[in-house]
Amino acid sequence: MVSRVPEDVLRARSATVGRMAAAPSNNDGCAPSAASREPAAVRRMFDRIARRYDLANHVLSGGIDFWWRHRAAELVRQWRPARVLDLATGSGDLALAIARKLPQAEVTGVDFSPEMLAIARAKGLERIVLADALNLPFPDGSFDCVTVAFGLRNMADWGAALREMARVTAPSGHLLVLEFSLPRGAVQPLYRLYLHRGVPILAALVTGQKDAYQYLAASIEKFPSGHEMTKLIDGHGFVHAGARSLSGGIASMYSARKSSQWK
Repeated sequence: MVSRVPEDVLRARSATVGRMAAAPSNNDGCAPSAASREPAAVRRMFDRIARRYDLANHVLSGGIDFWWRHRAAELVRQWRPARVLDLATGSGDLALAIARKLPQAEVTGVDFSPEMLAIARAKGLERIVLADALNLPFPDGSFDCVTVAFGLRNMADWGAALREMARVTAPSGHLLVLEFSLPRGAVQPLYRLYLHRGVPILAALVTGQKDAYQYLAASIEKFPSGHEMTKLIDGHGFVHAGARSLSGGIASMYSARKSSQWK
């Protein structure tokens, strides 16, 4: 059973955030560069946009994000886990969606942004932990299911993050990754135009943080998807990774089981 972490422990753990990469950026006011997932800069970015984060998600996706989380939560429900860990939980929307589907399950949300966790707590997510996804404060095999929605691409080392997810996943437990991707075919150029031009302008109006959403576009371009992503998952502690395209490829949902060979 995963117990709730006391507040003084949560505050102490905030000092561990970002230890997995290089020294913090010297520019506290800007989003991380397009080529960087430097943790301290990413954390500051999310702290700045936390208050308007949900509204921005709904506006920029045209409300489709509700459907994506519904699909993810429904898949998790089918696995019937008793203990669920939602990494990069942000404002807690996926964790809360899962909790509604599985009212008897223990759903724990983890994030390295204290401002985002404050939003999640205010929305009713009770079990929250401030921690680094590459250095989780849980024993091996603590959870039947680990989920991460729109957060893996922001982590400094994707393979190391997946290995840490595998470590805390129970034998035969499940992984679910929900992430942005690029649609294929004729719509891709139009989507890229919206991603790189439209999204930052709309986000600036909603959040006042244009740079953060320029980083979003760049991070989506660099993140692996489809077969590349399933290979990455299968190579880092999980097996039988599969991909499901959502909304014409704008997002993708990946699922896998923990490898019996993983120690």
